[in-house]
Amino acid sequence: MELTGVELNEFLLKKAGKTWDDVVEEGATILDIDNASILKFIEDSSEKGRLPETKGLSTFKILEKLKLTEGDKLKRASIILFGNDPMRFYPNIQVKIGRFGNDASDLKFHEVVEGNIVQMLHEVQVQLNYKFLTRPISFEGFQRVEKDQYPVQALREMLLNALVHRTYMGSTIQMRVFDDRLSIWNEGGLPFGLSIDDLKADHNSRPRNPLIANACFLGGYIDTWGRGTLKIINTCKEAGLPEPEIKEMNGGIEVTIFNNILPLDFEIFRNDFGMISERIRKELGSETAKVFEVILNHPDYTASEIAIEIGKTSRTVESYQAKLRKANFIKRSGPKLGGYWIILFKD
Repeated sequence: MELTGVELNEFLLKKAGKTWDDVVEEGATILDIDNASILKFIEDSSEKGRLPETKGLSTFKILEKLKLTEGDKLKRASIILFGNDPMRFYPNIQVKIGRFGNDASDLKFHEVVEGNIVQMLHEVQVQLNYKFLTRPISFEGFQRVEKDQYPVQALREMLLNALVHRTYMGSTIQMRVFDDRLSIWNEGGLPFGLSIDDLKADHNSRPRNPLIANACFLGGYIDTWGRGTLKIINTCKEAGLPEPEIKEMNGGIEVTIFNNILPLDFEIFRNDFGMISERIRKELGSETAKVFEVILNHPDYTASEIAIEIGKTSRTVESYQAKLRKANFIKRSGPKLGGYWIILFKD
């Protein structure tokens, strides 16, 4: 078999006793490291207590403790984990998220999340929660209760698996969100001797990027025992969801989890928003309803971005938002810049 591209590069590194993430990035300096990401990583690690003592250490010394340096140079893993602009060094350090209708040809909208692993681990989950996932609603007594559409732990493990085990010189990570399922794909096949069936049972951990995997273990993000896929399967089972699907495709691995919302139920749930929009139209006017519909699909849009969508001025949009807020149809979470709108249900 003739090896080319990424496969040839990995083969040559293996022959030299190296992995991709263990190679020194000659063009990188300590100025390319985001200190806020280092601090967030240390904060996240406190619960597990795996990280060596870092108090009083410089940023470089912390990276050195994580084995992400060689002499006075930074390794590629340090840029992937903590870089302030990883895409300056490597293309496709992104997670693309798409919301689809009936099939993969019916793209409704999408977002692209860039950054280092610490940043993307947080931001992807924010985007999923507030733009892509529709949460089932149930009633307990007279109180309306929101439930997660998918187990948070399963989503987190899927994302971590993709970030840790992907081929970083390959294509970007891709997430597809449908009415009844969510999938995540990363480039990079299984190690030799490991099969899809092995992933569904106890198996040894064989990370493609061992330095990245080790840092994520010390940070408390993952285990080192190959339990990620088992966690995904078990948490879905505990939530009463169908068994996830894991398959090799297009030179990579795709994991798909399913929800148990019947298509009819989902239509009823989606129509709930339609009824709110119609109510706004009657009570507050059609232009205010347009603003509501944009917020529904893009809760993080600023007044300026909404203004472009509906062809109005930012000040006019802000007046419509004030009406919606006063009537308790929406509320604000977070600051004016960087926050988002939450839809309120009025019985």
